[in-house]
Amino acid sequence: MTEDTPAVPSSGGAAEPGGWWRDAVIYQVYVRSFADSDGDGVGDLPGVRSRLPYLAALGVDALWLTPFYVSPMADFGYDVADYRDVDPLFGTLDDARALIADAHARGLRIIVDVVPNHTSDRHAWFRAALAAPPGSAERARYVFRDGRGPDGAEPPNDWTSVFGGPAWTRVPDGQWYLHLFAAEQPDLNWENPEVHDEFASILRFWLDLGADGFRVDVAHGMAKAPGLPDVGHGNQTEMLGTAVLPYFDQDPVHEIHREWRRLLDAYGGERIAVAEAWAPTPERLAAYTRPDELHQAFNFHYLTAPWDASRMREVIAESLRTADAVGAPATWVLSNHDVKRHVTRYGGGEAGLRRARAAALLTLALPGSSYVYQGEELGLPEVLDLPEEFQQDPQRRRGGGTGRDGCRVPLPWDGEEPPFGFGAGPASWLPMPTAWRDLTVAAQRGDPGSMLALYREALRVRRDHPALGGGRLSWLDGPPGTLSFVRTGTDTGTGGGRRLGCAVNLGERAARVPLPGTPLLASGPYQADGGAAELPPDTALWWDVPEDG
Repeated sequence: MTEDTPAVPSSGGAAEPGGWWRDAVIYQVYVRSFADSDGDGVGDLPGVRSRLPYLAALGVDALWLTPFYVSPMADFGYDVADYRDVDPLFGTLDDARALIADAHARGLRIIVDVVPNHTSDRHAWFRAALAAPPGSAERARYVFRDGRGPDGAEPPNDWTSVFGGPAWTRVPDGQWYLHLFAAEQPDLNWENPEVHDEFASILRFWLDLGADGFRVDVAHGMAKAPGLPDVGHGNQTEMLGTAVLPYFDQDPVHEIHREWRRLLDAYGGERIAVAEAWAPTPERLAAYTRPDELHQAFNFHYLTAPWDASRMREVIAESLRTADAVGAPATWVLSNHDVKRHVTRYGGGEAGLRRARAAALLTLALPGSSYVYQGEELGLPEVLDLPEEFQQDPQRRRGGGTGRDGCRVPLPWDGEEPPFGFGAGPASWLPMPTAWRDLTVAAQRGDPGSMLALYREALRVRRDHPALGGGRLSWLDGPPGTLSFVRTGTDTGTGGGRRLGCAVNLGERAARVPLPGTPLLASGPYQADGGAAELPPDTALWWDVPEDG
């Protein structure tokens, strides 16, 4: 097996080589669906705190907590009414302090969500804006405009909401306000210095409480094009993440992130910010992680890549190239709370599960930082048959389609019947399928062939093996339909030292790949003989590469 391309530098080159985030595995906790401590059917901060031993044993480095702030829950917490307090549904501010302290005691860092593009319509600022007249300082905190047409009865422009329908709502005095998401989520005006000052204060509040960083919701959305021009396209949702829109990925947004980076750098302990940014090209996405901006950006190009060897290789190579160009670590993510779970995206059933197992080893072998969405370590599929009365996602209500409820069904912990140990109450806020009795943490904990066992072992190897995490990737020749590469760690240079090989068969037929080393971990059964391995379809293999290999 010979290398057919030069080594690909990754994980940020020489910039900030010691940053913990550069090769961290970060576990996303969707708080309302993780663990319920009080029996009301909704997950909460004490519930997360009670499961910290599980997360520490899993082997992750940090937790990203979805919003737990005071909110009317029009978008399940992404409509924030008070950024400096905890909603009673999730606990108290003391619960947040205790969770951060306990996580730190177990060696886990805490990243909290911050939502800067919009507030809740119940936020004190927006209530004041509605009570104030047009042209007032209160309205200047948001994007209010006069309408077009006779008597201003038409929206100010043709922008549409990500959740469907117009992005404008009219208030009784005739003006319109912008909301790129639900009407209950009015967009802030980031041309107003008062907005900048308020969010700097909010960031300091949570940093002073001990948070290790922030996941920045809609990090591409705060800046709008001057004059708010029309898009001139009927179906703008088709353009999301594929084109620069006048309300997304505008260049001035980067100055906001530079302000935040200066604030984060003023704190000790390597505090970070992670961009949820949709951009039309890898280059534009990488701009969010330039040395003076945010530390990471989610790699949605990888998440949306099809299960195809050539396309997957293109996405990986391009992601590494563009991340390295700005000195940032690449990030890898397979699922989150906004997309269909990848077991189902990859075909569902046994085929989807095999591919998800292989994808886990592929992802955790790539250079940089990886994100794990709660439940993927259990192999949870998307729940496609939720009863209508439980489906409350505003994206579904406004825009139609299946919505995001199916990937947010709570975790099954133990027992034979729903809610599978999620809480002491009789039910969870979204019902779990009875078939999940075989997918609970308890059912998988003692099974060496389970998805949970695979993740635990993969994370252990990743933590202990010097070639994984940061470092370099070199592509290797392999049969059609396969991906093969060798990883070299940051402390071994490009030659010599302990290295790790990874091969994945994404094709429809078994493939024979060279095996120049000692097998370490496989996602499924395979045959090895004579220095080669016969990999069935949808199977991945890690091996130790000898120092002279």
